[in-house]
Amino acid sequence: MSVRTLPLLFLNLGGEMLYILDQRLRAQNIPGDKARRVLNDIISTMFNRKFMEELFKPQELYSKKALRTVYDRLAHASIMRLNQASMDKLYDLMTMALKYQVLLCPRPKDVLLVTFNHLDAIKGFIQDSPALLHLVDETFRQLLEIYGGLPAGEFHLIRQTLLTFFQDLHIRVSIFLKDRVQNSNGRFVLPVSGPVPWGIEVPGLIRMFNTKGEEVKRVEFQHSGNYVAATKEGSFELYGDRVLKLGTNMYSVNRPAETHMSGPSNSLASQTQQSIAPPNPLAKEELNFLARLMGGMEIKKPGGPEPGFQLNLFTTDEEEEQAALSRPEELSYEVVNIQATQDQQRNKELARIMGEFEITDQPRWSASKGDDLLAMMDEL
Repeated sequence: MSVRTLPLLFLNLGGEMLYILDQRLRAQNIPGDKARRVLNDIISTMFNRKFMEELFKPQELYSKKALRTVYDRLAHASIMRLNQASMDKLYDLMTMALKYQVLLCPRPKDVLLVTFNHLDAIKGFIQDSPALLHLVDETFRQLLEIYGGLPAGEFHLIRQTLLTFFQDLHIRVSIFLKDRVQNSNGRFVLPVSGPVPWGIEVPGLIRMFNTKGEEVKRVEFQHSGNYVAATKEGSFELYGDRVLKLGTNMYSVNRPAETHMSGPSNSLASQTQQSIAPPNPLAKEELNFLARLMGGMEIKKPGGPEPGFQLNLFTTDEEEEQAALSRPEELSYEVVNIQATQDQQRNKELARIMGEFEITDQPRWSASKGDDLLAMMDEL
């Protein structure tokens, strides 16, 4: 497992989250000033300097439960609120989109180009905010400094770590199904045509060499793919043509995305349940991880006369309620209850952070739309 994977995972998933929220804000006709504030607040929190410092420290990936908690907090860093069913759908879309992108990366190193595509698009959301643009550019430079000189073997390890994280997640997404890049069982279809990775020759020729390294024979063979040579390599600079389209905004055209559970087998369900089982509340590593990451995440509290609003990732309330009822238990992300107050001395830092998460004067939502996800921290 690579200790350099977490920043790439977080930034790419965060980029996908912003794509989806932007599409839903437009679909629900949220006023432009409110929509911009939501995206700006989330991006400001996401690229907070202290948060980035903690994120870029070498560390292993933690449980899906812990990372999901971070994205719950991030999605609620503004006046927008999501209930449980919408948050579940948002996270499903984020994870399946990134899994598809990592699977289809021509080279392991191209995971970095996918990340740059996400950051390029994020900068497009904040063109009118020089301060936020500067924060994103700082993250760009950190990525170039840390990952620019990594050997190919390290990128292989990073890609393998990402694929292991997404293993056994087979949620069907309507956009992928319509484009025929995902089967009805939730597994992705890998292409056997198109450009080969940069620096790689088109398949069809076998070269044979003698013990002196001299080529002695060539044999051509037929293959069923329709491959072409890559025209140029994507740019790994701060500005440039990434060439690779993976990681760009697939919601830029108004295409609603639905998710469907692909009934896993009993063995697969048990594996999935183990992989996303709630962490031990008193496990030191998990607590330290959440404390460090959330301690660096500044949550902006809505204030003043402007009310908050509820964003729905479903077309109708009935559809949302049905999705919540039909979601398999093994894929349900519940609140993480950490009984840290039993030992205040040992958990001072976590207690301080929990105190900072107290949100007051929030608009109250009707019970029919589900509880505010921010209540998750009230139970700590």
